Amino acid sequence: MKTSEIANQQPDTKIIIFVILLALLWGGNSVSIKIGLQDIPPLALAGFRFLLGLLAVGCWSVTQRIRIAMNSGEFVPLTCLSVIFLLQIISLNVGTQFTNASRSTILISIYPFFTALFAHFWIPGDRLYFTKTVGIVLAFCGVLLTFGKNLQSEVQVSLFGDLVVLASGCLLGLRVVATKRLVQFIHPCRLLIWMMIFSLPCFFGLSFFLERGVSYQLSVSGVMAILYQGLVVAGFCFVSWTSILKKYSPSKLVVLFFTTPLFGVLLSYLLLDDEVSPSLIIGAGLVAVGIYIVNKHDTRRADKQ
Repeated sequence: MKTSEIANQQPDTKIIIFVILLALLWGGNSVSIKIGLQDIPPLALAGFRFLLGLLAVGCWSVTQRIRIAMNSGEFVPLTCLSVIFLLQIISLNVGTQFTNASRSTILISIYPFFTALFAHFWIPGDRLYFTKTVGIVLAFCGVLLTFGKNLQSEVQVSLFGDLVVLASGCLLGLRVVATKRLVQFIHPCRLLIWMMIFSLPCFFGLSFFLERGVSYQLSVSGVMAILYQGLVVAGFCFVSWTSILKKYSPSKLVVLFFTTPLFGVLLSYLLLDDEVSPSLIIGAGLVAVGIYIVNKHDTRRADKQ
C-alpha cells in the first residue's frame, strides 16, 4: 500500500471528546484488572478478557454483515500485528511483576512518544514537529507528577522490570501505527477478530504451563470485572479506537490517552477507596494543556501539507 493512500485527518472536537471517553473507559480497565486478579491469575485473566472481546466483536460483525474471512494477502500482516500485540501484553505483565505498579504506569504511558516517532516515518503528514513534542512532554509530565510521589516509597527497584515495561510501551506505539496502516485496507472488526484468534491460544497455553496450580474463584465483583474488560474494553473500546484510527492522525489521538492513568486513579478512589492527592489536579491540568497544544490546528502547517 502506498503511504499517500493513508487517511490522516485532523481530529475535530467531537472525535476528541469521544476518544477521551474511551480513555475514561480504559482507565476503568486498570481498576477492573485489580478486582479480577483477586479471582483469576494474570495470563488466564487476559485470555478470558480477549475471549469475551472476540465474542463481542464477532457478534457485532455478524449483525452488521461484516466479512470475517481473511482476504488474499491479509494473513501475513495480521500475523505480524498479532505477534506485536502478544509481545506487548506479555512484556507489560512480566515487566510489572518485576517492578511496581506506579513505575509500570509511568513507563507504559511513554508509548505516545513511540507512536509519534513511528508515525513520523510511516504516516504521511503526521510529522513530529516541535510544538507537538512539547505538548506530549507536558502531558507526560502530568502523569509523572500524579504518580511521582509513589515512587519515593518503593525500596526495591528492578531495572529489568523497568526496561521490559518500557519495551512494552515501544511495542504499543508500534502497534498503534501498524494498526493505522492495516485498517486502510482491512476492516477494523476483521482485524481485531483475527488478532484475538491468533493471540488466545498463546494466552491460555502460557497460563496452562506457568499458572498451573494457581487457585481460581468466582465472585460477583470478579465476574463483573471480567465482563467489563471483555465487553467494554476489548469489545467496544477496541472497535471504536481501531475505527477512529482509520481516518485520523495517530500522534494527535494517542496524547489523549495520557488521561487514562488519571481516570484510573480517580476511579480507584471512587471504587476502591484509594488515596487521591492534590497532585492529581495539577497533573490533570498539565495533561489538558499538552492535549491542547498537540491538537491545536496549525493552519500554516496544514497549508504546507
